[in-house]
Amino acid sequence: MTQTPADLAAPQLDDALVQRLVVNAVVGALAELHSTIAPFTGGLAARIPLSTESDVDHAFEMARRAQRGWAAQSVRERATVLERFHDLVLARQDEGMNIAQIETGKARRDAFEELADCALNARYYAQAGPGHIATEHRQGVFPLLTDTVVHHHPKGVVGIISPWNYPITLAVTDALPALLAGNAVVLRPDLQTTVTALWALDLLRAAGLPEGVMTIVIGDGPVLGPMLVDRADYISFTGSTRVGREVAAACGQRLIGCSLELGGKNALIVRGDADIERSVEIAVRAAFGNAGQLCVGTERILVDASIADRFVPAFVSQVEAMKLTADVAWGSDMGSLISGRQLERVTAHVQDAVAKGATVLTGGYTRPDVGPYFYAPTLLTNVTESMSLCREETFGPVAAVYMFATDDDAIARANDSEFGLNAAILTKDNDVARAMAARIQAGTVNINEAYGAAWASISSPMGGMKSSGLGRRHGSEGILKYTESQTVSTQRGLGFGAPFGRTDEQWAAMMTSAFKALKKLGVK
Repeated sequence: MTQTPADLAAPQLDDALVQRLVVNAVVGALAELHSTIAPFTGGLAARIPLSTESDVDHAFEMARRAQRGWAAQSVRERATVLERFHDLVLARQDEGMNIAQIETGKARRDAFEELADCALNARYYAQAGPGHIATEHRQGVFPLLTDTVVHHHPKGVVGIISPWNYPITLAVTDALPALLAGNAVVLRPDLQTTVTALWALDLLRAAGLPEGVMTIVIGDGPVLGPMLVDRADYISFTGSTRVGREVAAACGQRLIGCSLELGGKNALIVRGDADIERSVEIAVRAAFGNAGQLCVGTERILVDASIADRFVPAFVSQVEAMKLTADVAWGSDMGSLISGRQLERVTAHVQDAVAKGATVLTGGYTRPDVGPYFYAPTLLTNVTESMSLCREETFGPVAAVYMFATDDDAIARANDSEFGLNAAILTKDNDVARAMAARIQAGTVNINEAYGAAWASISSPMGGMKSSGLGRRHGSEGILKYTESQTVSTQRGLGFGAPFGRTDEQWAAMMTSAFKALKKLGVK
């Protein structure tokens, strides 16, 4: 692998830039300052002020006041803000990628993936969102006599708790449909990636989002997260399954809704008829995109035994050719892990597997020559149930390779997990793959792609089965979850009580005849 010295690493974020962006956060004038670490160097990234509980209260007070005026605007006016935001994201992408890289240590192509995803979501909800939440006419119980409509009202104030690995995608793109539906948003981004979230909010404000409609509070998740859950009308959370269960329980106590995207141990199936060269390229992206810190990335590679002697060496060769750099520039194949804590987890998983008999095909070591938190992209085989790596989410540049004999075997192995977020099937037979996909217990399944095809199909729902979460983002599901449905029915003429002069028994007989007639007419 190419070695790049750490002295090429990114500088810290400019203090003037941070101060300009922090204006969009709710923090006190004498707030305590927190220092974040730049993963490329291990040095300072930024100093940011922390919000207190009174700041959180103030953020929700502002949001509730602003939400009323925002909801009173037409949906077309709200959509215009998203359209302007789309344009600003593309126009100022270099600035956004720079900030995201400095805060996360990700490769520039991974940072661009976030910006592209943000623009896609903004465009989709600006154009399709108004139709999803428009008042609908529904079939009334009595044709011509019962007129029924369904309205979709905003929930009120949505609380979003987002993680560090995709600080634009998992913070802002979840906020866009909530905003379009007429809600206000209070966002608690991860401390490590707060400036990236502030940058995105700055663009939303420049696009015309009124003050107070979306605010950011700054602080550690265990401190501020429960405060958002206690105050919001709906919660959107992305993070670990353990914390997701706590969020769900707390929301249940308050009888408010929540959507949760949680952990994954995603499988990629390489069938015997797959194109080796293309499959290797897809598998590399699947396992090592964002240094493996990707909820829909792949940690289990299932290979048909009949092609293992060709696929595995080609896969190893491609992984060994990957370029790692600690640089805010194009050209790197993989960036850094986010922190020393994440590096410790990845290292522990690999060491545990090796100690219990796993074989390292490539990698398996840290890369301090590149940066303090870099870990070599790693492939292992002979991974067994006794190893943490087998079932626990590693969330790093590590994948295990397993062999299978039949399609049924591959499906069984893919489903043998508490998680069910994403899966992939590589093959030349798309009909067979579609039949296999229907049997895989995952919220999204990609055929001849790792995760991008399903994820970027914004009109379709994305989310997890089993322990991978509740609810969906994207599509109509991704905006309707932020609304309260209200049915309004107007009855004309014949009512639901027995007409004057008729007994209840006669009325029941009349209704029975009417129901039979409606069934024959095909009335739903």
